[in-house]
Amino acid sequence: MKYSVLIVDDDKIVNEVATETLQRAGYDCRSAFSGEEALAILDDSPVDIVLSDLKMDGMDGIELLRQTKKFNPQTVVVVMTAFGTIETAVKAIRLGAYDFLVKPVLPATLEHVLSRVTEILELRSQNEIMRRDLADRFQNIVGKSKEIKEIFDLIQTVADARSTILITGASGTGKELVARAIHYTSGRRSGPFIKLNCAALPENLVEAELFGYEKGAFTDAKKTNHGRFELADGGTLLLDEISEMPLNLQAKLLRVIQEREFERIGSSSTIKVDIRLIATSNRNLKEYVSAGKLREDLFFRLNVIPIHLCPLNERKEDIPLLARHFIATFNTDNGKSVRGLDNEALRLLTKYHWPGNVRELENLVERAVVTTKGEILTEDDFPADLVLGPIADDLPSLKVPMKLEEGSRYLILKTLEKFNGNKTRAADALGITTRTIRNKLAEYRLQDSR
Repeated sequence: MKYSVLIVDDDKIVNEVATETLQRAGYDCRSAFSGEEALAILDDSPVDIVLSDLKMDGMDGIELLRQTKKFNPQTVVVVMTAFGTIETAVKAIRLGAYDFLVKPVLPATLEHVLSRVTEILELRSQNEIMRRDLADRFQNIVGKSKEIKEIFDLIQTVADARSTILITGASGTGKELVARAIHYTSGRRSGPFIKLNCAALPENLVEAELFGYEKGAFTDAKKTNHGRFELADGGTLLLDEISEMPLNLQAKLLRVIQEREFERIGSSSTIKVDIRLIATSNRNLKEYVSAGKLREDLFFRLNVIPIHLCPLNERKEDIPLLARHFIATFNTDNGKSVRGLDNEALRLLTKYHWPGNVRELENLVERAVVTTKGEILTEDDFPADLVLGPIADDLPSLKVPMKLEEGSRYLILKTLEKFNGNKTRAADALGITTRTIRNKLAEYRLQDSR
């Protein structure tokens, strides 16, 4: 990379010599003959490095250093002076100068100092690329809980291993996100990430999708087709819901995992592949083994590095972070400007039991962001079954005779359901106060009295 340097010195000869030296060394150089001129250049187009004299008419090098760091802290500043003192050097360094050179500065010295600066800039660039890369890999895996931090650590630890990884957890916990994070954190990141959902295909198509087929291998084989194993060569193959793999294919899959080779349907030629296999399941695979639905030897081959994702209701401290992350995402997707959630809405999300895990939270936040008329999400932006909880689904129908207490409970909960959990509207319709509704909900143990 060619780095840009702004040379600032009111001595024309010194300026020209420094410019010529650094241009010869491969830098993109510009010149300024005063601090004011330098600031105008920096305002128009920032540079990587500023090489400035200390003593100049008007704005001196110290003030230029201060202004440069104020507006662009990443710019590296090197100060030169013929009147060097320890006090001045210390001041310059404290203000953020990288180095303090005493004139006359030999061309070799200047090149040496700037080469060290270049190393720093290259290291910064690499770190920024890595930071953005990691942010991209983990952008949808959000949380600060102990459980999610352990997942982050495990991803980093196993990323470059070739061993098969088995990710388990309930639906909606983010198994595919973790699989993608492992791939994009590994040395295989430039290779393909290929996915096959074993539960989404009819049994007779799974083999063809996995291993491919030759032209004429069966009636509809009009041309040669590459299977998922072949497409994933050099990268990662994700077998989603591995428990649904047909039993008659499990022996063939076991061989591919062990030997990293297979044949297309209708061919006798062996194809070798370099893949890392990741499998996922929302089932208890040990029970599947016991029931004869999954080969025990295949389970052991898959379960080399197990990763289990706990349900959302076991890491509720991540809910606020996840909700804000989804709000930001759906703001961008839908041109909205929702700024967050109020305390009642946040308390509501935290209390809910989340049978659909992170996916359910994502869907509900998307709905709330799209339909809200305000800038802050409230309880009213979420559906009634979230506000009232699952008990409301079990209400008996209104019948006579019925105890007054049961009738009151029925009317309050059904009215809340009609108004999507909006306590104010429900209270108006019932001719009672919102406070009464809150107290009743606490009495019914559906919400606390707040």
